[in-house]
Amino acid sequence: MKSLFKSKPKTPADLVRQARDLLISVDLGTADGKESKRDEKMMELSKLLRDLKQVLYGNSESEPVTEACAQLTSEFFRENTLRLLIICLPKLNLEARKDATQVVANLQRQQVQSRLIACDYLEKNLDLMDILIKGYDNSDLALHYGAMLRECIRHQSVARYVLESEHMKKFFDYIQLPNFDIASDAAATFKELLTRHKLTVAEFLAKNYDWFFAEYNKKLLESSNYITRRQAIKLLGDILLDRSNSAVMTKYVCSRDNLRILMILLRESSKSIQIEAFHVFKLFVANQNKPPDIVNILVTNRSKLLRLLADFKTEKEDEQFEGDKAQVVKEIAALDPK
Repeated sequence: MKSLFKSKPKTPADLVRQARDLLISVDLGTADGKESKRDEKMMELSKLLRDLKQVLYGNSESEPVTEACAQLTSEFFRENTLRLLIICLPKLNLEARKDATQVVANLQRQQVQSRLIACDYLEKNLDLMDILIKGYDNSDLALHYGAMLRECIRHQSVARYVLESEHMKKFFDYIQLPNFDIASDAAATFKELLTRHKLTVAEFLAKNYDWFFAEYNKKLLESSNYITRRQAIKLLGDILLDRSNSAVMTKYVCSRDNLRILMILLRESSKSIQIEAFHVFKLFVANQNKPPDIVNILVTNRSKLLRLLADFKTEKEDEQFEGDKAQVVKEIAALDPK
């Protein structure tokens, strides 16, 4: 007889609705009262988040079903489930936080009738990015909110909002936090913001050149932390060598302060920093319209630079590097003071 009364399996939309009801209860504090009742609801919510993750990712026995994923996504963004999940994350246990993070990440890529409806939702709720970014101030939430944030900025309009917000200045401090894992996560988000959406990044850098590179030089390239310097010089090369940023690169290599910093990085004991610094330094030398003060710095330091470059080798044979180095040496040797 028992089998006749088995409850019907929950649809993906049912799972979302039940999770939303529980999140509302958690958010309003109505899950309080008796501790046993509260714990019961939190366990139920944790299970629902696991179930949502399984619909989106599948499991060891089955792949995710497209129709089920579309149903789940539609219901998730029909109301404020994302907002509730983000706001309630501090109240969840660690496993539930991990599941919630994976659910949010996956939903950013789910299409419903060929539309990324997560993007439509986020464009109307951009203040959620403020909450996610401020998560870097909380060591318990930073990695979860950071992972969600990186997935949300896959959408160009969302990335633009973050780039143009006051939060961009905070990343220079987040990257230097004493907690290595959080600092690395912030650096990963910072890199994503500055490399994913080429034209948006080019517009941002052109508009914010002065303060951005002043902060970049002082807080990252001149940081006392080796890892910060190494990541920063690598990212700088990626930014300046990207064709979309040619106007920014031209401006950057006309600055004597920038050249001074690069020449210091060329003398680093770390081979990897030296190599990355060389890739940026060569842009100063290759510039056919060098300002007189750039030429004079290169001429004044010519013998030191040529000695340094003579001993400069990569660990593995690299024809491109050797060719670039030969060209730089030739250009520096041929310079006349202005």
